[in-house]
Amino acid sequence: MALKKKPVTGMKDILPKEMAIRDYVIRLIKETYGTFGFTSMETPCVEHIENLNSKQGGENEKLIFKILKRGEKLKLETAEKENDLVDSGLRYDLTVPLCRYYSNNANELPSPFKALQMGNVWRADRPQRGRYRQFMQCDIDILGEPTNLAEIELILATTTLLGKLDFKNFTIRINDRRILKAMAAYSGFPEESYDTVFIILDKMDKIGFEGVAKELEEAGFAKESVEKYLKMFEEITPDTAGVEYCREKLEGFLDKEYADGLKIIIDSVNAVKTAEFKIAFDPTLVRGMSYYTGPIFEIAMDEYGGSVGGGGRYDEMIGKFTGNQTCACGFSIGFERIVMLLLERDYQIPGAQKKKAYLIEKNMPAEGMQKIIQQATKERSEGTAINIAVMKKNKKFQKEQLASEGYTEIEEFFVDKM
Repeated sequence: MALKKKPVTGMKDILPKEMAIRDYVIRLIKETYGTFGFTSMETPCVEHIENLNSKQGGENEKLIFKILKRGEKLKLETAEKENDLVDSGLRYDLTVPLCRYYSNNANELPSPFKALQMGNVWRADRPQRGRYRQFMQCDIDILGEPTNLAEIELILATTTLLGKLDFKNFTIRINDRRILKAMAAYSGFPEESYDTVFIILDKMDKIGFEGVAKELEEAGFAKESVEKYLKMFEEITPDTAGVEYCREKLEGFLDKEYADGLKIIIDSVNAVKTAEFKIAFDPTLVRGMSYYTGPIFEIAMDEYGGSVGGGGRYDEMIGKFTGNQTCACGFSIGFERIVMLLLERDYQIPGAQKKKAYLIEKNMPAEGMQKIIQQATKERSEGTAINIAVMKKNKKFQKEQLASEGYTEIEEFFVDKM
């Protein structure tokens, strides 16, 4: 039976040009994050369905690719509900597996544990530009560090990496979930409605102040609460002065040390950063995951028109797996989106290995072939990549194709000259 040419919907084949960039970015990630003390670790692609449905993954739990039980465990005839058929699923992110990993291995890991995890994840999501149903994620997490040093290190490591990839003038948007809650409490919104308020607030960049005000009122919130709430956003500046404003304005609703901590993060990053970017306080930043407990951040990049990474502090999540409270903070870059942007700008890998092609005339005798391979072996030992191929009838097209693949030098070998 012939294989269907059409790939699985929402997934893609990766051609050599993109693969070369992906491999380079992966090497650079490991090298850069390694200088910050992060160590590589790995978890399986498949997780127990109870872990994936643990209420820690937010909306992503609706997008799980579920796996049927196998062999004798699969009893289709007597199954009454989904759990009778399903016992595992493909991971939809790397954070839930990390929590499970830490709960299993904490005694053998250092404290704090600085983890680097890269791998494919799967979500039954609607594919769009820069988003697929199978995609690579790249996470760095610091487990067991309660101070703001974790946030500072995560932001500096991530921005250092982006700087090495020639990204400039991007913005790290930063906020704190506790400031979000304090602003909602100050405005008079009932605590049980915070999630609804934040979901609407998260649309600010798409529908603006008027749109947010309209949706909040349509959701049944008092007009005076809505006006009091939005007035603060108009007065807050995107810098440490804005954080100071929240510190004073929200007295009685916000512990001052939370605002002070956010100010320390911003000042510290600005003082020592090595890449060209801005860090801006953004009180409208929500981050979709409800498991965040403190500072949250995102990478906004104009050339993409959206976020290419994000993260934050999630001090309560691991404890739900282990029973022991473990403070944690993480930052994930949008690996696929970063690679897409590099491809769109025709990014050239710096210091790439020299690539040379040998074109051999058809019917080359064994003695001549051996000489050619010996020459190739010598050049390979000196660091040059050698691609040996037989000449085709359309040699012009063959050379053009090799040039497009990065072969900057082509040497031809003819039977009568060997």
